[in-house]
Amino acid sequence: MRCAVLGDPIAHSLSPVLHRAGYAALGLDWTYEAHRVPAGGLADFLAGLDATWRGLSLTMPLKREAAGLATTISDRARLAGAANTLLLAGGGALADNTDVPGAAAALRERFGGKVTSATILGGGATATSVGLALADLGARDLRLLVRAPERAAETVDHLRAHPGSPEVTVGTLEEPVVGEVVASTIPAEAQDAALVDRCTAVPVVFEVLYHPWPTPLAASVGSDRVLVSGLDLLVHQAALQFTTFTGEPAPLAAMRTAGEAALDTRPTP
Repeated sequence: MRCAVLGDPIAHSLSPVLHRAGYAALGLDWTYEAHRVPAGGLADFLAGLDATWRGLSLTMPLKREAAGLATTISDRARLAGAANTLLLAGGGALADNTDVPGAAAALRERFGGKVTSATILGGGATATSVGLALADLGARDLRLLVRAPERAAETVDHLRAHPGSPEVTVGTLEEPVVGEVVASTIPAEAQDAALVDRCTAVPVVFEVLYHPWPTPLAASVGSDRVLVSGLDLLVHQAALQFTTFTGEPAPLAAMRTAGEAALDTRPTP
């Protein structure tokens, strides 16, 4: 069976490393490749697949596009307005979103405390998934800090539609950071010293990036605080995809070890 990750850019993706490690650990004769597919190109790619294809992982800019092309969509993908997973079977495609439960699992692996409020840096599709995960864990006060507040409207709508009815507010990156968790979905170069300093009172930092590492925000986390990394998120969402595609429990430890090894060989930008 064949699987792949699609997106643009895609050369940096660790997904092939993680999924192939899972196949090797379970002795599965499956393949997993990376394919560059730009925005607007997903329908044509799907049209060229045959019955040997089982699943696709989607990264930017295809997550919202994928949700609109599937024959069936899961509740959480519909809630997020984006799909990072397509299960191919019977000539159709089931769209799902493993970013949401993957983010919740990554956070719970590192932090067992209560989550009642959180600040999210950024307002795109990843911020939506992380925000929904935080709401799943109990957060009822979500604050989005973004560079352009008007561009976060879609994310705000999705977060407010969560069954927990969280209060969602929007501010700029220059405003205070509050809550038990701060989740960053912004580029490392946007994490200036002033922003990092405003995050120091928050006990849990969820940095969704995994390269370059550490980001300024991640580097600021000492032993008295909790750090959840982008690799944690990537491994947990990939493990959920692995099970969706193969029907087998994912070998999480083997996938994480492979991811760590691959990152260790990457040059620092």
